[in-house]
Amino acid sequence: MAKGGQKLVIDVAVSAAWKRALRTATAVCKRAAVAAFEAAPARRKPKARTVELAIVLTSDAMVKKLNAAYRGKNKPTDVLSFPAWTGDPGDTREAILGDVVIAKDVTARDAKSENKTLGEHLTHLVVHGVLHLLGYDHEEDDDARAMERLEVKVLEALKLPNPYLARPGVARVTRRR
Repeated sequence: MAKGGQKLVIDVAVSAAWKRALRTATAVCKRAAVAAFEAAPARRKPKARTVELAIVLTSDAMVKKLNAAYRGKNKPTDVLSFPAWTGDPGDTREAILGDVVIAKDVTARDAKSENKTLGEHLTHLVVHGVLHLLGYDHEEDDDARAMERLEVKVLEALKLPNPYLARPGVARVTRRR
């Protein structure tokens, strides 16, 4: 349940490879999605009583296909977001926010290179993906800074470090565009 009487319905589809790698993947995703949704300003959210979103934890191959089809980039990436809600208040009973799709091997490699657990990195990617569903992007520098500030705020509330700060032995995280 989100704040303000809204019901946030989160469906998580988890591939077998993700289940083997992180038994708590579904819980991690739901916790991160709720935190990101609640942290976003009301003007960014549907007014509906019920808001739905889906998170798909899948293979690099599937994300590569989606990335090629929808972004013209024939390679896997960590996270893709597919917004469904247009920002139009419309029906106040129900709104479908969209889908967040996350690649397992890219995420695992990035987590290792950033000296994080898979669960920590998955949390960051879900937060990032949900913020995209709410209209945030990182195409322009000002927009990227605003999105990063909110990501950091959400992650700090979840007791995770700022992923955009360089740490000893770990390069600063930069967003893929």
